[in-house]
Amino acid sequence: MLDLQYMILLSKTGKVRCIRWYGDYTSKEKQLLLKDIISLVLTRSAKESNIIEYDMTGYATKNTSKNGHRIMYKRYASLYFVAGIEDSNSSNELLILEAIHRFVETLDKYFGNVCELDIIYNFEKCYYIMLETFSCDGNLLESNKRKILQDIQIMDQIESGEGLSGLLG
Repeated sequence: MLDLQYMILLSKTGKVRCIRWYGDYTSKEKQLLLKDIISLVLTRSAKESNIIEYDMTGYATKNTSKNGHRIMYKRYASLYFVAGIEDSNSSNELLILEAIHRFVETLDKYFGNVCELDIIYNFEKCYYIMLETFSCDGNLLESNKRKILQDIQIMDQIESGEGLSGLLG
């Protein structure tokens, strides 16, 4: 079980390229959390762990109980793929890092060695692959890259004008 709270794609300059919130955060919490994530992840050296313990007690609202928090990230070329979970014993950090890797492999397969420009100019494809990979509550929905790619190829055919007639007949 993943129990993701968010998935964020960052450039190495700190620009958010793609973001999806699975947890219940206020706008203020999202802004503060995003600012902290960017500064924490971008300043870490390659020798440091990909898992960051993070304490949200300073600005968690009374509606939330988000105190303990873990940030996991992986860097691929000029992009950082960042996932966050609440601090609990039910989440497996290695499984989350593997899910991030699976997501990147799917993007690579679709774009042919994905880069930041692919994400910038085809952000809707990135979001679609993210939605096919992770469910709305932050759990792994589909791990089969081939199935995800088949679904996105069908979407591409519909967008290109072939419509359903090209698919059915």
